[in-house]
Amino acid sequence: MKVRIGIDVGGTFTDVVAIDQETHELIGKLKLPTTHNAREGVAKGIVAAIEEALRRFGISPGEVVFIAHSTTQATNALLEGDVEPVGIIGIGEGIEGHLARRATRVPPIRLTARKSLAALHDYVAADTADFAGAARAAIERLAALGARVIVASEAFGVDQTERESLVADQARAAGWQATTGHEVSSLYGLRVRTRTAVINAAILPKMIETARMTDLCVRESGIESPLMIMRSDGGVMSVAEVHRRPILTMLSGPAAGIAGALMHERVSDGIFIEVGGTSADISVIRDGNPATRPARISGHRMYLDTLDVRTLGVGGGSMIRVGGGESGQARLVDLGPRSAHIAGLGYACYADPADLDGATVEIIRPTEGDECDHVALRTREGRRLALTTTCAANCLGLVAEEQFARGNGDSAHRGFALLAAFLGEGEDADQLARSVLLIGSRKIAATIEELIVEYRLARDQAVLVGGGGGAASLVPFTGQEMGIEYRIARNAEVISPIGVAMAMVRDSVERNIVDPSPEDILRVRREATDAAIAAGATPDSVEVTVEVDKRRNLVRAIAVGATEMRRRDQDSVVLDQAACRAAAARSMRLPENLLHLEAEVGSYLVFSGLLTSQSLFGLWRRRQRMLRVVDRSGVVRLQRGAAHVTVARADGIAAAITSAVEQLTDFGDAGRTIPDLFLLYGPRLANFSGLATLEQVLALVEVELRSLDPETAIAIVASPR
Repeated sequence: MKVRIGIDVGGTFTDVVAIDQETHELIGKLKLPTTHNAREGVAKGIVAAIEEALRRFGISPGEVVFIAHSTTQATNALLEGDVEPVGIIGIGEGIEGHLARRATRVPPIRLTARKSLAALHDYVAADTADFAGAARAAIERLAALGARVIVASEAFGVDQTERESLVADQARAAGWQATTGHEVSSLYGLRVRTRTAVINAAILPKMIETARMTDLCVRESGIESPLMIMRSDGGVMSVAEVHRRPILTMLSGPAAGIAGALMHERVSDGIFIEVGGTSADISVIRDGNPATRPARISGHRMYLDTLDVRTLGVGGGSMIRVGGGESGQARLVDLGPRSAHIAGLGYACYADPADLDGATVEIIRPTEGDECDHVALRTREGRRLALTTTCAANCLGLVAEEQFARGNGDSAHRGFALLAAFLGEGEDADQLARSVLLIGSRKIAATIEELIVEYRLARDQAVLVGGGGGAASLVPFTGQEMGIEYRIARNAEVISPIGVAMAMVRDSVERNIVDPSPEDILRVRREATDAAIAAGATPDSVEVTVEVDKRRNLVRAIAVGATEMRRRDQDSVVLDQAACRAAAARSMRLPENLLHLEAEVGSYLVFSGLLTSQSLFGLWRRRQRMLRVVDRSGVVRLQRGAAHVTVARADGIAAAITSAVEQLTDFGDAGRTIPDLFLLYGPRLANFSGLATLEQVLALVEVELRSLDPETAIAIVASPR
């Protein structure tokens, strides 16, 4: 047996799963307390989780072929102000040196209400006769002032890295840890790049200590596979990369859930909602990729792309809040953000119904600083229980038997009956439970509506996918209220560690290039490939997507690869054409007989359909063409509206692509915009969307298809951008 182990380190629990490498079936799952307060920190809990998983699931260390964990340590360090003092050494010469002296001074970055990160600063002229000696002196000055980590940052340091690297090497030789501007970002913009490097440096020592300790313990357990750590963009990276860029692990926790939605639940387009006990993380997945945005810390922009995750203070354990009305009678006013977990209370729906006999309603202050308006039930024995959203869903019978949030419906109903009598507003238990879920679902719905508008999602095609232990308490109700299709992910309560276990190595390279040539783009593509390999991906597994942003003169290459040679797509269950047609029909909300098979190549089938809708009392009819690319396992891998589909041989692909581009190129105020392009062949769905010119597309396609047999059939899907 070959086993993949995934570990998700949460605020309360550390979840562990073991997955069969061959079948991708879940072997087992377990939950242990997170060890925040141990001397070894969260590393102790991770190691204990690994040892317990091996013992409980009967796995020998030699059977583990992949092991990875997510971490909240970087995010928590910044939220709690638990950072190391940083010293910056700016580098420059001439006029650029004057600008560099100012741009490498980073104003204090507020981390908490009482703590700020105030970096010390020194400067070394690049044309100094003894640059190495001057760098050593600057390091000594900063260390004497209290700096424990050194940042080297030079104007245009992304192009000329030698002096930044020399300063960092000098600092390490003197016993200090160090980082450089070019290590955290390859973009121009000295001020933002330096600020990003300062944040990276501030969390570097603690992250390295934890990574080393955990990696050592994994080695001592007999597991030979290299330990991987979850990145904020949904991929994983090696421990060596954490030593260089720990900042990339920010939002590692939410990224784990999204990776689970992508790799385990196979979501290609939808809105993923991970509901925990305290909060809900909401994010968009399009074309099999999570939406990302530039990170900000205390309002300061970073050169770091993170998942676009919207976090709300409502979850499966959110407590009910009441307030006095005009008559002085208490009434339901809000839900959360305080959860039963943080308050140290059990859920009423998990209690025995007999425990609620003779129970009374109390209005409490769960923790110091909370308002005294939270509902609790005190049993005859004096134990306090909370009424939560999970209790409300169980009261209404909305949680299926097999779902993690399933509780005792009788207990939940008794609890809400007690609260209804206490409020005396004329609502019965079911009406009150529904009112509670309405408050929670409306908070989630408001964010979903924002995402639909912001990402221009087709509302009638959107799908809500719920993950996390509290998913069944809120997602179905929200979907029903919004009239949007929804589903709960398989093994929803451990979707995050599953995402960690199945995650791919991911890295990206960004370059500021004005009017990039095909050669420029190929160079950035190679850099991204090399970065993914350095992060732990096997060379033959790496796939690269390139984007060109003409407005920002930005070229971005995203490389994704596996830590072993086999790819999940090649192991999927193979379905016949009828089953794939049915999957496409479900996605388009059309009868199967109205679908047309546009192409069938390699592992993919391409279907189109025409959706007809009426308005103005049936006087006006609107027709919308839709397209779905379905793989042989029945998963929709790509969905578009109007699109042009062509099948060509590899030796004629350039002419076919040129024709497709000419047919769909848009000439507008912003100039010429070529369509998004996707190539389907064998097990590959190659994405060439986001490029600026036909020449760039053809150059990348030539590299992509270089090793193919000339007679290989390739489907081209081109859609207006």
